Amino acid sequence: VFGKEGFGDGAKETLDFIINEMIPSLPSNKKFYLAGYSLAGLFALWASYQVSSFEGIVAASPSMWFHGFLDYTKENSIQTKRIYLSLGDKEEFTKNPIMKTVGDHIRSYASSLEKEIPCVLEWNQGNHFKDSGMRVGKGIEWIL
Repeated sequence: VFGKEGFGDGAKETLDFIINEMIPSLPSNKKFYLAGYSLAGLFALWASYQVSSFEGIVAASPSMWFHGFLDYTKENSIQTKRIYLSLGDKEEFTKNPIMKTVGDHIRSYASSLEKEIPCVLEWNQGNHFKDSGMRVGKGIEWIL
């Protein structure tokens, strides 16, 4: 977004670790949820299209500007039961032309999700960096 260096490699390996290493080490009678902020929020959303292991997803200030993600969600099926989305009310008001798409993208995504599963989009005061822990916590409270 801000330079010429690519990023994003490792999502599949991270999800494989969660599914094949972490979850099997936990009690089998438990429900599992995945939560993330920023790029980790986008990862949580992406993971919900890969596996059905998660009862719900919290994606706080997810990087919905990521090229091709909205198209990906239209071409694939969601495999979770509930999603909490949030965004800061100032996040879309940036000079960066890629980053400023985040508001329109999350509105569009939430609107399409609401037709499939319980989903909420909550707007918070501030920019991307304000109250990240609180935003994730609010999502976890909603998802449970």
